[in-house]
Amino acid sequence: MSRQAASFAPQPSPDSATVTPGEWPVVIVGAGPAGLISAITLARMGVRCLVVDRRRSTSQHPRATVLSLHTMELLRRWGLDELVLAGGHDVEWLMSISPTLREAAGDTEDVGYPTTEQSALISPCQPANVPQDYFEAVLLDHLRTLPAAEVRLGVELTDLTQTAFGCRIALRTNDNGSIRDERAHYVLGADGAHSAVRRAVGIGMPTSSSQHESISVVVHAPLWDLVGPHRYGIYLVDHPNGFATLLPAGRPDRWVFGFGWDPAREALSDYPRDRLIEMVRSAAGDQQLPIRIDRVGSFAFVGGMAERFRDGRVILIGDAAHRVTPRGGTGLNTAVADGFNLGWKLAWVIKGWAGESLLDSYESERRPVAEHNLARSLDPAGSLRPAVDEVQVDLGARLKHRWLTPFDPETGSRASTLDLLTDGLTVLTCDPDALSSGPLRPAGVSAPVTVRRVDAITARALGVTPGGSIVLRPDGTPLSSLSESSHLVDTAAGSNIGQRR
Repeated sequence: MSRQAASFAPQPSPDSATVTPGEWPVVIVGAGPAGLISAITLARMGVRCLVVDRRRSTSQHPRATVLSLHTMELLRRWGLDELVLAGGHDVEWLMSISPTLREAAGDTEDVGYPTTEQSALISPCQPANVPQDYFEAVLLDHLRTLPAAEVRLGVELTDLTQTAFGCRIALRTNDNGSIRDERAHYVLGADGAHSAVRRAVGIGMPTSSSQHESISVVVHAPLWDLVGPHRYGIYLVDHPNGFATLLPAGRPDRWVFGFGWDPAREALSDYPRDRLIEMVRSAAGDQQLPIRIDRVGSFAFVGGMAERFRDGRVILIGDAAHRVTPRGGTGLNTAVADGFNLGWKLAWVIKGWAGESLLDSYESERRPVAEHNLARSLDPAGSLRPAVDEVQVDLGARLKHRWLTPFDPETGSRASTLDLLTDGLTVLTCDPDALSSGPLRPAGVSAPVTVRRVDAITARALGVTPGGSIVLRPDGTPLSSLSESSHLVDTAAGSNIGQRR
């Protein structure tokens, strides 16, 4: 089976005949990772959605630089993995510790992400070093190819009111100040740590005090020449100016140089470009290094958690729901997982495949992960974690990866068990009779059920007993039976997507 056959295929929107102009099944406020991933998930499943963002373009700052196994597996599922990888560097996700970058010699620490060798045992992918600005641009370009999605940049939310049937929102175009009203059955707040959506529905987000203040400098310099074969995702250097970090952040030679400072006693103006260049050269161990500084900024290590992720038909994802510090590199990847988890569930509800109570499982599943990552990010040693512990948080209970046979000698490709997943329910079995008996469907469930046969050895590796089967959600999480979850059979309330206001 090809990877393309296993991916979500865009479909005509099933609700297009029941939604009037100016009325959307889903409006997503925010075009960062969480918003774009949720929109792509919905649009690939044929659900119309509108994405708005007050910015006129995606981020121009590298920000996050690590894509986890879960994130890369999702991109592979959509056929975007190779395009995304083209914007990054081939590194091992370890932390190198040395006096200067030139002296990096292979002394490393775990940072919670598996190495290439470790990844090969559990996934068809490996964690990637790709800057967030490039990643977002790839997602946005892909979203714009999907007929069910519309994107409006330079548009700001000014008002949000919930009604008995959904939401009314006011959107202002920043270029001319014009305001347009839209209606939505659901609104997703993906608009960051200072979310206007979260404020509009009165959800609080208690935050920690700042644990650390940092200056971040985006530089262009030939630093790979200094490290040679010792290519890692994070470099910690300890030189006379103090500890500093250097992160590869895009091709061909873009890096982020970060160091602590005291904004109570200092100002950014105390760090002119000549001083910053000297600091980077000192950290690199090369006083003649050619350097071009792109941008300079500062930020505080602050974390927070929304009091709840949902208010009626308004749901928070990504940084709008939980804010973490850079320690551990989990912020972007948590947002991606939020977007996919909520995206497929919302699509099921809108399509009438499951009752609205399915949406309750979004927070119950995602909050524990966000709480773990928040606590890790507030730990001064949070960047240093064993990969074997943190990969479980990243991948959750998803189906085990196993390579399937046969191997294609012409293309050199093999399919993974993860490639068998569909946007409905997937049944894996080694029982030949299961393919001819037709899909089993409990009362009230209308999600399509696809039966896939696997060989006996693969079935055993997946924990499938002879003559038995395993039933999987779109995210690969197994169900012990099709009817075990009330969320999947509770369609009495159903979706009111076709009702008029």
